[in-house]
Amino acid sequence: MPSFEELRREVWEANLGIFRAGLVTMHSGNASGIDRKRGLVLIKPSGMDYEKLRPSDLVATDLDGRKVKGRWKPSVDLPHHLHIYKHRNDIGGIVHTHSNFATSLALRDRSVPAYLTAIADEFGEEIPCAPYVVYLGDHIGAAVLKYMGNSPAVLLAHHGAFAFGATPRDALKAAVMLEDVAKTVHLALQLGQPKPLPPEEVRKWYERYHTTYGQKKNA
Repeated sequence: MPSFEELRREVWEANLGIFRAGLVTMHSGNASGIDRKRGLVLIKPSGMDYEKLRPSDLVATDLDGRKVKGRWKPSVDLPHHLHIYKHRNDIGGIVHTHSNFATSLALRDRSVPAYLTAIADEFGEEIPCAPYVVYLGDHIGAAVLKYMGNSPAVLLAHHGAFAFGATPRDALKAAVMLEDVAKTVHLALQLGQPKPLPPEEVRKWYERYHTTYGQKKNA
């Protein structure tokens, strides 16, 4: 388990990562991470531009949203992050963006089937779309939980997207891959209606990607 300062660094890098990948502009969106041993969440401050963000600017709160460390106000999306962390112990990092292509599909108010092997690889199933909910309390967090299934990303109708992972770095990866496949799907839809991969092919690609792809950590 990383130290609190290591987690701080990783959350900061995830916030810079979504900015550098073009998934957010100015100060929209955010990334967070949780230290479950200490019961603390680190998140981007509200309204702070990414270019000005430093690790020390991140705000630490407890799981009830009470500020523990930091001089700034936490992101207004904090209640959604907290709701997800409280109900999914396997999630250690969350990213929220309004990335263009993912959000363009969210405007269609429908899930994205596993059209691509890249969707099968990372998401293992269709990318769900939660219906529009009012921006009050933890309504968005509750909608995300209801519709996410096993996918590491959820579209939010008329709003944007959330991505998740065991760590903030994993959540960043899911957010980047979501926008990448969303761009391809968006372009394909201009030409007609694509066909999803058969379920058995989705399972094969997902299992391959999560078992034999890449390098082993102890290699």
